[in-house]
Amino acid sequence: MQNSVKPSRFPHPLVKVWGRGVRLTLLTTLCSLFTIASPQLVSAETVLEKIERTGTVTAGTNKNTLPFAFQDEQGQFQGYSIEMLKQMQAQLSKKLGKEINLELIALTPNERIPKLVAGEVDIVCDASSYTWERDKDIDFSVSYGLTGTRLLIKQGEKAWEPEMLANQKIAAVAGTTNEIAIRRAQPQAQIIVLPDHTQGYRALEQETVDAFAADGILLEGWLQTSQNPEDFTVVGYFSREGIACMVPENNSKFVDQVNYALVRFMEGYLKGKEPYVKTFDRWFGPEAKVPLTQDLRSLVLETMQLVIDFKEEIPESDL
Repeated sequence: MQNSVKPSRFPHPLVKVWGRGVRLTLLTTLCSLFTIASPQLVSAETVLEKIERTGTVTAGTNKNTLPFAFQDEQGQFQGYSIEMLKQMQAQLSKKLGKEINLELIALTPNERIPKLVAGEVDIVCDASSYTWERDKDIDFSVSYGLTGTRLLIKQGEKAWEPEMLANQKIAAVAGTTNEIAIRRAQPQAQIIVLPDHTQGYRALEQETVDAFAADGILLEGWLQTSQNPEDFTVVGYFSREGIACMVPENNSKFVDQVNYALVRFMEGYLKGKEPYVKTFDRWFGPEAKVPLTQDLRSLVLETMQLVIDFKEEIPESDL
């Protein structure tokens, strides 16, 4: 016959002495340790939830990438990408059932992804293009524009083919695909990495570099505002890239709203709806500061068509 030991009716002497206070202290300590070990469980707010709570969508952009995003003489942000952000602002207001404010913050190209990952901005829309390397840390919207790497050089220079870039000093903005495109085209080129586009233009003007590599549309935009545009010319095509917004990873509901706003704009433009046509032509039409060439315009329209063909048609009542 086995001995059976009945549990004592009395707690351990120490527990008996310390009583309820010990148990509460132990429980509090365990909860604190669990919180420290699992911060992701404490901070699980999505971007869309944050926007709904604060009533504001915080967007990073650029102040030197005309016609996509730039600051005018009054310090106000303007440009095609800013217009796209306003489209998203309207869509978020409709989705959340209340007025959503748009806060714009100027970022350098190198600041974009770190600020997104840190949660300091909800989205970045400037002149960003997709790369597999960037996609490891953040997500992208659908593409709403098209660009490519070209070179700004002094007028009268010889034609610039990839084989001619060896040992040439070429400026490029840090953290851009332009730097990558030139390195791929000519590994022996001397890449001078600069923090922003303004310093790239200045380096070429002061002849401390032989060329400045940037998105072709941005270079054309700079020429339109330069005091001596006849001294420079834009040459070569070293890449073709789609322009898209960057968003934090794992925020599909927020990306749904971003993409809906962008696709609605493109579909409305292709259907000739006046508000969308007026917005697009303000930046890229015949009277714009940076009118698209016929070839590039055709390519942009083809890209728009491809994007919307992969999506369900937007209801006519929502255009």
